[in-house]
Amino acid sequence: MGLLINLNGKFVPKEKAVVSVFDHGLLYGDGVFEGIRAYNGRVFKLDEHLDRLYASAKAITLNMPVSQEKMKAEILLTCRKNKLKDCYIRAVVTRGVGDLGLNPTKCPKASYFIIASSISLYPEKFYREGLPVISVSTRRNIPDAVSPLVKSLNYLNNIMAKLEANNCGVLEAIMLNREGYVAECTADNVFIVKKNELLTPPTYIGALEGITRAAVMELAEGMGLKVSEKPFTMVDMYIADECFLTGTAAEVVPIIDIDTRKIGNGKPGPVTKKLIDAYREMVNTEGTEIY
Repeated sequence: MGLLINLNGKFVPKEKAVVSVFDHGLLYGDGVFEGIRAYNGRVFKLDEHLDRLYASAKAITLNMPVSQEKMKAEILLTCRKNKLKDCYIRAVVTRGVGDLGLNPTKCPKASYFIIASSISLYPEKFYREGLPVISVSTRRNIPDAVSPLVKSLNYLNNIMAKLEANNCGVLEAIMLNREGYVAECTADNVFIVKKNELLTPPTYIGALEGITRAAVMELAEGMGLKVSEKPFTMVDMYIADECFLTGTAAEVVPIIDIDTRKIGNGKPGPVTKKLIDAYREMVNTEGTEIY
């Protein structure tokens, strides 16, 4: 049996999982989503992901088609229907079908779908050896235009930065805000280590309030590290002792080269290695049971 997609509470083969061309999620990127991971039969930080999903919807006055408890049950059921224990889950809610105008009030009912499948953002060698990245000219959307607290379907800002990364032959790119401070990467949050202090950009800079970001900060504090959310520049990154990225799909991946500058000694640092191990242990022992 092939992959089954949960489309508004009904399971259909992926070939038949379609949305209307009049859906405003397709026409205008009007909707919200979450990327979630399951490990060893448990969905990691499911409640936190759903809290963020429903908060994003509230921020854009998107009336969710089902309750949060119902969405939770549907996500777990989607994993069971596909007989999955380790997977990547994408929960998407769109404004729904409307007309060709922009007005969201012309969409009477929101729509949702849930995909549970596999994902591999970076080859395993980059977790062992580190990833080279670049900074790009595409600036992060300003928070008072498109808030980073809303995980919306409109990702063109990130895609433009990703195209720059592709053109330079790297897999990820660092985006700055309009003031020149580091915001985040195209799909990941950014961390640097300087003298036993772990730094990450605050959300008001333009960074997503990442679920993995929060988990790693918690782990770092448990290791006795000072953890701070404060602005920093590319120069701070160039001279950092260590650098790494976090994300649901990426997990924790070390950065060893930024704009051709070697970070630290050019290898994954000790703090990063400890956090990779601690995070992998966390995701394999915590979470909402699927079965």
